[in-house]
Amino acid sequence: MKSPFFTEDHEDIREVAREFAEKALAPVAAEIDRTEKFPPELVKTMADLGFLGLKIPEEYGGSGLDMRSYVTVMEEVAKKCAVATTFISSANSLSTAPIILSGTEEQKKKYLPGVASGESIIAFALTEPNAGSDAASIATKAVKDGDDYILNGRKCFITFAPVARYATVYAKTSPEKGAKGITAFIVDMKLPGVSTGKPEEKMGQHGAPVSDIVLDDARVPKDCVLGEVDLGFINAMKTLSLGRIGVAAMSVGIAEEALELAVDYTKTRVQFGKPLAKNQALRFMMADMETKLNAARLLTHNAAWLMDNKQEVTEAASMAKYYAAETAFEIVNKSLQLHGGYGYSKEYEIERLYRDVRVNSIYEGSSQVQQMVIAGRLLK
Repeated sequence: MKSPFFTEDHEDIREVAREFAEKALAPVAAEIDRTEKFPPELVKTMADLGFLGLKIPEEYGGSGLDMRSYVTVMEEVAKKCAVATTFISSANSLSTAPIILSGTEEQKKKYLPGVASGESIIAFALTEPNAGSDAASIATKAVKDGDDYILNGRKCFITFAPVARYATVYAKTSPEKGAKGITAFIVDMKLPGVSTGKPEEKMGQHGAPVSDIVLDDARVPKDCVLGEVDLGFINAMKTLSLGRIGVAAMSVGIAEEALELAVDYTKTRVQFGKPLAKNQALRFMMADMETKLNAARLLTHNAAWLMDNKQEVTEAASMAKYYAAETAFEIVNKSLQLHGGYGYSKEYEIERLYRDVRVNSIYEGSSQVQQMVIAGRLLK
């Protein structure tokens, strides 16, 4: 179904992404899940196709395309391999948005081209053991020492931390100011005092390693401060608005695949002398799935359109992320139910989708945080 928010150019990009997903990702997605290793050659292919630089300006090695282009790629890739979208979303949102938003010209030239080419990964290090949904309560501190800052703290659940070349680390430079005393730093992961923990053993989205980042008297040069001192929290929140639209698009893609699997399976699976798809109760179940999928898609596309047109997007991004993530899990869950016992088998794709989609309502702001954002805007 074509969206009224998209142009023919966007649909051309969608076709490229769909062909890549079907030919390159679909045949190896189960193996990636089993081995928890994402082939480096696929990262290179995504870079060559421009997927890792969709949102990066052309002067820094990217394509300089809009949010809707990003959303189309995320949707199509997520259908066949959700973990592949984490490479795309990292490159186009959490890795680079903080730098595009607040970086100096020198920082943009230094860090952005490597991400677009697939040669470098920049982790987004905000979450801490006691600061998940309550991001403003981070305990990591940065103390000025001459021309440098000394960073101490621990970040957790940081996607790509084990393989990242750099990390955008948020630390308190003025702890007494709370959220208004947080600064962003671009930290070289090879610096003395910077280390990573053991990769997390996750339920799904295998192949995108996640671990702690530990900062133990890490000395970071002042030219690695990103934006203004004490204004890092604003940078993080703006970045997350972009990231939430990406997660919504990923959710839509996974849900589309789950519904297609349910339709195909129920048309061929015969029980009680007729295909499952002939049972009215199951037909109504799939009608609900289709309706909610389209609602999630339109919320996501609307948020992307608003961002492209430089309109206020905070509430729209939260609504898209909240509804799409919750709806995707519902659709995947129902699709698995329609598969019966086969849905519980690792031989069937729907089992992997079930595990992959579950985190979407948790990371980059849980569903409850999105409700807080939405209610806050509504009741201000």
